Amino acid sequence: MDLILKNGKVATMDSLGTIAEAIGIKDGKIDIIGTNDEVLRRKSSNTEIIDLNNRLVLPGFIDSHMHMLNYGYTSQQLALGDSRSVDDLIKSGARYLGDKQIKKGNWVLGRGWNQDYFIEKRFPNRKDLDKISLDHPICFTRACGHVAVANSRAIEIVKDKRDEGIENTNIDWELGFFKEDALDVLYSSIEAPSVQEIKNMIIKAAGDFIKSGITSVQTDDFNAMPDNDYRKVLKAYKELIEEGKLSVRVYEQCLLPDEEELKSFLNRGYKTGTGDERFKIGPLKLLIDGSLGAGTALLCDGYYDDPSTYGVSVYTQDELNDIVLLAHKNEMQIAIHAIGDKAMYMALDSIKNANESFYREDPRHGVVHCQITDEELIDRFREENIIAYIQPIFLDYDLHIVEERVGKEKAKKTYNWKTMMNKGINLSGGSDTPVVGFNIMENIYSAVTRMDLNGYPKNGWLPEERLTVDEAIKLFTVNGAYASFEENIKGSLEVGKLADMVVLSQNVFEIDKEKIREVDVLMTIIDGKIVFKV
Repeated sequence: MDLILKNGKVATMDSLGTIAEAIGIKDGKIDIIGTNDEVLRRKSSNTEIIDLNNRLVLPGFIDSHMHMLNYGYTSQQLALGDSRSVDDLIKSGARYLGDKQIKKGNWVLGRGWNQDYFIEKRFPNRKDLDKISLDHPICFTRACGHVAVANSRAIEIVKDKRDEGIENTNIDWELGFFKEDALDVLYSSIEAPSVQEIKNMIIKAAGDFIKSGITSVQTDDFNAMPDNDYRKVLKAYKELIEEGKLSVRVYEQCLLPDEEELKSFLNRGYKTGTGDERFKIGPLKLLIDGSLGAGTALLCDGYYDDPSTYGVSVYTQDELNDIVLLAHKNEMQIAIHAIGDKAMYMALDSIKNANESFYREDPRHGVVHCQITDEELIDRFREENIIAYIQPIFLDYDLHIVEERVGKEKAKKTYNWKTMMNKGINLSGGSDTPVVGFNIMENIYSAVTRMDLNGYPKNGWLPEERLTVDEAIKLFTVNGAYASFEENIKGSLEVGKLADMVVLSQNVFEIDKEKIREVDVLMTIIDGKIVFKV
């Protein structure tokens, strides 16, 4: 036996809800679970024994939708999340420019602004960023990652590099706005990091995640860099694995720019499941719409605060059907970003078309975010056996703006997690970092209280949709493993499964639910090795 954790509350999250005193680990796998006496009988002279002092042990957390590489990339940029006015943002940019002594002509990148937090309640624009500098190209991306604003120098560079001309309805040259697919037009003008720089970003991100108890990530990385070169990303992961420096397990959600690139990807032999327990190719990731906060989520009815707009659609239904069917036929799982109800109808129609056109026993296709729903959509999730990838922490911001965006009646049909779970839909939990933070305790708190991180509203927003603590933990353990076809090797603590687990400072099953967000991770174990310890 290599490692024994004793005198604990080992919540296995197995189908029986087993709670044990101790757990033993050998060769990276769980060897025994039971009483202290049962487990300690297996010890040898080389066994490390840790006394948990009645602490709670859970399976390692699985974040089923995030952007690990983009987190590492944007961590190097100017953080704009604290800006509370356009003037704040301008001052932050000017201060950053001076502090970093950025040379004229070099890009200034920032991420995290949110106009709903501004006094002005508007997007920053080209002229605002021009006040920071006319000698540096500047690109500031909204928190959601679906909108960016550029200054005049950046726009000059974009136009110079695109001498064939640019026609895109999601670009406003006068205001400097780039939305959805138009972001690639802007980002492609920015110098792309090297493979070594990408490796450093992944190492930094994974190092942060394990401190939050995250042992596995299902991450959308292929478009995280300005050049959208997935080959460089895969090369970086391959080298990290060979060097023994990839600390978390990765299931890659593969966002490719178009159908031709997908065909090339498939011709290279990639499909869902390619890889091993440390790194695997996951689903094809597709984006239909944008975000609610940016007003680009695709709705069936016009926005309540702007009835003239319905959001943005990246695909027509026929285009979406074609690419989903191509992936489906070639053994790819599919995960489709859809926030608005119209986008979700499109996603479900495309999956239904694929299932009816070409039978596969268990494709486990899913929809990422699933925010603006209705009864018909929820029933169709169940009928097509579609995974709902949800982000409970989104409530911290969205509960304050959803009625303003979609109206009171439609708002009642949003984030309906309990209804979905009661209908037998598999819900897996993610953070979507760097859109928001990756703290799993805050996600669980959000799911069980339906409050923002300040405890508002007192009884929770749509409290009938609250999950139990057990249900919320399963979002980030067993259900996450199901989403990657890995429920037989991880997601619960059972003999023979991977020894990935986390030790918490308090028992989340016993404390006041509002205190869950304050619980700390004391230890993270991956492959039976302690990778983080307070």
